[in-house]
Amino acid sequence: MKGLSKTLILVVVIVIALIALFIGPYNNMVNKEETCSQAWANVENAYQRRMDLIPNLVKAVQGAADFEKKTLEAVINARAKATSVQVDPSNLTEESIAKFQAAQDELSSALSRLLVTIERYPDLKANQNFLELQAQLEGTENRISTERNKYNETVQAYNSYIRKFPNNIVAGVCNFEKKGYFKAAEGADKAPEVEFNFD
Repeated sequence: MKGLSKTLILVVVIVIALIALFIGPYNNMVNKEETCSQAWANVENAYQRRMDLIPNLVKAVQGAADFEKKTLEAVINARAKATSVQVDPSNLTEESIAKFQAAQDELSSALSRLLVTIERYPDLKANQNFLELQAQLEGTENRISTERNKYNETVQAYNSYIRKFPNNIVAGVCNFEKKGYFKAAEGADKAPEVEFNFD
């Protein structure tokens, strides 16, 4: 009888130890996953701020006589496309982030073309309303970059945590999966070619 109770106590102690070893990593994974979701929400807020500025920017530009309609349409269409691509914070995979990033990069490209085109319109460049919108847009682009970097840092901490032993066992059992990163735009690793024309 004494041997049976010692065995039972030993089994109970082992079960309690295993549960304790499981609970700590599980709770840390939950915390880190929530931090990733919060960082993603901050990224979305920064992008939303840009989306909210674009209609005002388009209105300011439309007021300029004979402004290129194609350029404005490209911005409006890219904004619509970027707005339609949503990512569920519980599904921050490489693929979903890449799809979101591609739509946002298309919008960034359209905005860049718009701002380059504006150089040909001195009246528009002197318009105080437009200048304020342009400054807000530039500030928003900086916020987007900052929030994307913070997001990548939280994802790195989460991903490395769930891949370490014995955390990887808990992660596998409880379906904690790797999160996707924002990556540099294709070709960003190559320096642009600069040609000087001294004619």
